[in-house]
Amino acid sequence: MRFTAGNAMMNLSPSPSGEGLGRGLSERGAAPAIPPPPPSPPLKGRGLNETQVNQAGFTLIEVVVALFIFGLLAAAGVALLSVSVRAQTATSARFDEMAALGRLNAALTADLAQAVERPARDENGLPLPAFRGEGSGPELLGLVRRGWTNLDDAPRAELQKVEYRLDNGVLRREAYGAVDGAAPLASTEMMVGVRQLKMRYRWQGAWSERWDSRPDAPLPEAVELQFVRQDGVALRALFLVGAGYVPPLPEGGPSAPAS
Repeated sequence: MRFTAGNAMMNLSPSPSGEGLGRGLSERGAAPAIPPPPPSPPLKGRGLNETQVNQAGFTLIEVVVALFIFGLLAAAGVALLSVSVRAQTATSARFDEMAALGRLNAALTADLAQAVERPARDENGLPLPAFRGEGSGPELLGLVRRGWTNLDDAPRAELQKVEYRLDNGVLRREAYGAVDGAAPLASTEMMVGVRQLKMRYRWQGAWSERWDSRPDAPLPEAVELQFVRQDGVALRALFLVGAGYVPPLPEGGPSAPAS
């Protein structure tokens, strides 16, 4: 079988073995062969060589060294922070101790300076001396003082019964709503951490470990307070009794007498 298209002629006559068909396609109308894809450019053409590719990233030794340095820096930071916290805690504790000493000194100075010769009675109606003191023990000091400020104009006297007690290392101040037969009000913690406390009372140049009011000596002249804190620091203070409250001098001191 023959087809004619222009000048092109294709012989499609079959042969018993098919050679005529295959020969006609290969000789006259065979399609061109598709070339294979070009090979990828080598790594050297991209700016990297084989050695550089193998060295990318960190080695195990480098990672271990970096972690070790980071651990040292973290440990140093934690140590510095702990030192700062301990210093702040110690400073705060010292400030609290100084404040407690100031409160105790102010309270004892005011109570002892304004002590009066006024006997009292306890909750059961039993009489109590105007001033009683023990050298040591739970109940250290008991007195009646004047000058109790009445800010709300309550119907009461200006006298107040006051006691100082040592309870399990805590020095407390107890005040009463009335001089005779009243129950104590809520106690105030004046100082904590007291290991040992001792009081002495002075009369006519002599010190005694105990004081009981007498008609000829209702009040001592002075009181000595000695105590040792839990940290071993020993303190001593002296207070005048019955001297009255003396207001602070004005700035510049007392005026000089005219000449």
